[in-house]
Amino acid sequence: MYIITKKDGPRKEDVSAKQMIRENWGTIDRLANQISGGRWQDIKKARAAKTSVAEYDRKSFIGYASAERGASARPYIRISLNNRVVVVDEDTNRQLVFLGEIRHRPHGRVFCLATRANGFFDPATDEVLEALAGLDGCVLSEDEIDEPFKQELAARLGFAPARDI
Repeated sequence: MYIITKKDGPRKEDVSAKQMIRENWGTIDRLANQISGGRWQDIKKARAAKTSVAEYDRKSFIGYASAERGASARPYIRISLNNRVVVVDEDTNRQLVFLGEIRHRPHGRVFCLATRANGFFDPATDEVLEALAGLDGCVLSEDEIDEPFKQELAARLGFAPARDI
């Protein structure tokens, strides 16, 4: 509902009420403190005290800060159930680098490197693209296990796992 009046500004009653409160603030303050048993005075002191507010951390989201990634990341290659090929930190299980995905084609499973040409919005870095350029479009057989492919990726990226002999 909108009330349209010919007069602009505060109403006469509001002005007089604010003036009465301003003139009698000492009495109102004393009565509030008496009724609350001194709690009103404590509230006023707490409001007046300078509280140190921590500066907003842009890395946190609503008070939850992400765990810092240490320099001692232990990367390994993971092929997920939806055929995404990623580099993951072994300690935290967090994705470090997205490499691409394995797509099903009529001639078999094909590794598609994360490039704009293959339809990825966020392509891999230039270093990763240079290291894995020869594997883009390589065909993996349907019955082949993915361990040799993972080892080849790790070797090209420079963090081949240590083999137990």
